[in-house]
Amino acid sequence: MNNEQTAIRTTYFSIFGNAILALIKGLTGVFGNSYALIADAIESTTDIFASFLVLLGLKYANRPADENHPYGHGKIEPLITFAIVAFLVISATIIAYESIQNIQTPHETPKSWTLLVLALIIIWKEISFQIVIKKSKQTNSSSLKADAWHHRSDAITSIMAFIGISIAIFFGEGYETADDWAALFASAFILYNSYLIIRPALGEVMDEQLYDDLILEIRKKSVQVTGVLGTEKCFVRKSGMKFHVDLHAIVAGQISVKEGHDIAHKLKDYLRNEIPNLGHVLIHIEPDN
Repeated sequence: MNNEQTAIRTTYFSIFGNAILALIKGLTGVFGNSYALIADAIESTTDIFASFLVLLGLKYANRPADENHPYGHGKIEPLITFAIVAFLVISATIIAYESIQNIQTPHETPKSWTLLVLALIIIWKEISFQIVIKKSKQTNSSSLKADAWHHRSDAITSIMAFIGISIAIFFGEGYETADDWAALFASAFILYNSYLIIRPALGEVMDEQLYDDLILEIRKKSVQVTGVLGTEKCFVRKSGMKFHVDLHAIVAGQISVKEGHDIAHKLKDYLRNEIPNLGHVLIHIEPDN
C-alpha cells in the first residue's frame, strides 16, 4: 500500500470515529445536563466535515502531474489544512459564545454517569490521535497531521469537560456552571491549537526551508555515487507527500559534458531509489576547482 492509499484509509477511520463520537457526546450532553459535552459534540461534528475535506484533498493531491501542474497537485494539502483550521476556529467561537450564555443562565448539575462516558471518550480520542499522527509521519501528509491534532484537541476538550463536571458534581450547589467554564477554557485551547496546526502548513506554502535532516541525508547519499565529488547548494520544498529537490553536485572539471550528464542521471535515480517520497530531483553539475 502506497502513502496516498494509507492516508486515505486513515481519513476514513477519522470520519467514522468522529461520527460515532459526535452522536454519543450529543446524546450524553442532552440527557446528562452537560453543556461541556454538547460543546464537545459540536467540535466532533465539525471534525467530520474537516475529515471529509482532508479526504477530498488527499484524492486531489494524488492526481498525477499534467501539463498545467508539472509538479503534481500536492499543494492542495496545505490549503486543505487552512480550511480545517477555519473549521476549528468556527467551532471554538461557537463553543465560547454558548459557554458564556450558559454561565449566565441557571441550570441543573450534570449527571454523574457522564463522567464514565467522558473517560471512555478521552481514551478513544487519544488512541485515535496516536494512530493518525503515526500515519501522518509515515506519509508526510500535512493535512493528515492536522486531522490528527483534531483528535488530540478533542481529547483535551473532553478532559476539560471531565474536570468541569467533576467539580460541579462533587462541590454541588453553586458550582453548576463549572462544566460551562470548562467548555470556555477548551475553546481557548482549540484556538491555540489552530495556530500550531496552521504554522507548518504556511511554511509549506511559502517553501520554507524546514528539512535539514533530509538535506543532510541527500548530501551523504550523493557522494556514494561514482563521479560525485561533493555537493554544493541543496534546496528542498514539500508538495503534498513528496519532496522536490534542487541539488548542485560537484564533479571533476576535466570530464566531458556527456559524462557529467550521465553522472547527473545516475545521481537522480540513486537518490529516488534510496530516499522514499522524493518527487522531482533536479541536478545541476558544478566543476571542481
